Parts: sequence; structure tokens; C-alpha cells
Amino acid sequence: MRKLLYAGSFDPITLGPKDLIRRACGLCDELIVAVMINPDKHAFIPAEQRVEIIRRACAGLDHVKVTFHSGLLVECAREHGVDAVIRGLRPLGDFDSEFSMAQVNRMLGGIETLMLAADDRYAYISSSMVRQIVSFNGDIKTLVPSDLADEITKAIRVGAR
Repeated sequence: MRKLLYAGSFDPITLGPKDLIRRACGLCDELIVAVMINPDKHAFIPAEQRVEIIRRACAGLDHVKVTFHSGLLVECAREHGVDAVIRGLRPLGDFDSEFSMAQVNRMLGGIETLMLAADDRYAYISSSMVRQIVSFNGDIKTLVPSDLADEITKAIRVGAR
């Protein structure tokens, strides 16, 4: 059984990660999506709520398990017994940081990384962009799962206070 891990802060999840989750499902028997803490970022949406939002965004995908992890990615990978980690690559800058992270994860935990290129339709979308649009009362329905856009907007506004 092939088990993969896709981890991120997902604050909030956008259409890019949702697409990567869908595509990664075709590569494995089980996909663990882990909401992680990034100590370099202020989270706007509480981790428990991000987990629930992702569960609902992935409701039609049979073998996706969504969880929370507050430690290192290699610890999460060991805990879940995954074969490899999935990372998404957007143009303009992702490669350097993702490559470095992949090297460190292999060095620390022997974890391999599979990098998937972002779909052109979603490559420009970022969580920080979504949060900024919400802060100016903009509509994010074309950037996040549309059925969750109102909930995500409300959660970001509460977290920004």
C-alpha cells in the first residue's frame, strides 16, 4: 500500500493545494493531508478549523485523511508511515525553498519528496493573497473552494482581529 503525505499550513486552503490533493490521490492508496504549524507565520485560521475546512473540501476523495501535526514534517511522516512527501511547485521561486526542504527532510528522516508542478490555472494563487483580498472585502470564490468561500472569509476576518 503506497501512502503519501501532503503537508502545509493551509491558512487557508486554496484551489492550488486542493488540485494537488486530487492529483496526488491518483498516485497512492492513502494520502495524509497534514495541517502544520509554521513558526514563521501568524495563523489567521485556527488549526482545528483548517483541518475541518480541508476535510469538507476533500469530501469526495475516498482515501484522503486530514490531520494536524505541530512538530517537524519528518516526525509526521514517521508517525503515519508514509512512503514519500508531496510538495507543489509554483513558478517564480518555489523551487529553491522546496529543494532545500526536500534535502533536509531526506537528511533528517530519510523521507523522499515528490514534487508536482502546479496547474497553470492555480499557480498564481497563494494563501497570503487570499487573506489580503479578504482584508479589502474582495471576493475569493474563484481562489478557494467556492462552497467554503464564505466560511473561509469569516474565519480570516475573525483571525485578523
